[in-house]
Amino acid sequence: MNHCEKCQHKLCAKKVPIFSFLSDDEIREIVSKTVNRHYKKGEVICFEDEISNSLYIINDGRVKLTKLTKDGKEQIVHILTTGDFFGELALFTENTRNNFSVIAITDVRLCILGKVSMDNIIMKNPKISLKILNGVAKKLCEVENLAQTLATNDIEIRLANMIIDFQSKFGVKTPNGIMIHCPITREEMANYAGVSRETISRKLRKFTDLGIIELKGTKTILIKDELMLKQFIQ
Repeated sequence: MNHCEKCQHKLCAKKVPIFSFLSDDEIREIVSKTVNRHYKKGEVICFEDEISNSLYIINDGRVKLTKLTKDGKEQIVHILTTGDFFGELALFTENTRNNFSVIAITDVRLCILGKVSMDNIIMKNPKISLKILNGVAKKLCEVENLAQTLATNDIEIRLANMIIDFQSKFGVKTPNGIMIHCPITREEMANYAGVSRETISRKLRKFTDLGIIELKGTKTILIKDELMLKQFIQ
C-alpha cells in the first residue's frame, strides 16, 4: 500500500460524492490518511464473510459485488464504478464481515481509509455520514429490486430490468438511441440475471428481432425502443 501522492496533487477525491462538498484543505487532510491500491482485472479485492475494517473508494475502474448461491453459482448483486464506495458497514460496527465478495471487472485503483481514520473524518464533517447513509440506502433499494426481479420466472422481465439498470448507470444518448457499453461479459450478465449464458444470448436475439435493441459486438447494446423495453416490466 502506498499513500496516494497523485491524489494530493490533483485532489481526485473531489470526484467522490461523499467528499465533494469539502474544501481543498479538508480533502488534503483526508488524502493524507488514505492509502492507494491497484488491482488487475479479475483480481479478488475481498471475500464474502472476510472481516473488514476499511472503507474502499473507487478512484478509477469498476468492480462487481457478488454472493455465492446455495448451488455454488455466482450471483452479481452490484456493479460499482468510479466515485462509488464499498465496505461502509465497517464504519458502524467493529470486525464487520463482508456481505459480498468484491472482484475487479477492469483494472481498478482504490483509495482505502481505515475505520479509525474515517471515524475521525466523520467527527469533523458529520455531513459525510449522511452521504454514506444515502449510499447505503441506494444499495439496499437496488438489492430489493434485484430480489424482486429474480423472484419472477419470466426471463424477459429479468433481462429488461438488467438492461434498464445498465442504461441508468452506463447509458449514453446518441442520435440512434441509448448506447450502453456493458461493464460485464455475457457470462456475467447471465450471473446477474440468474440464468444460463445460452438463455441470455437467446433472449438478447429476441429483443433484437423485435427491434428493441441492437447488439454491437459482445459488450455493447444500443436501445432503439426504450418504451417497448420498459413495457416488459410494467
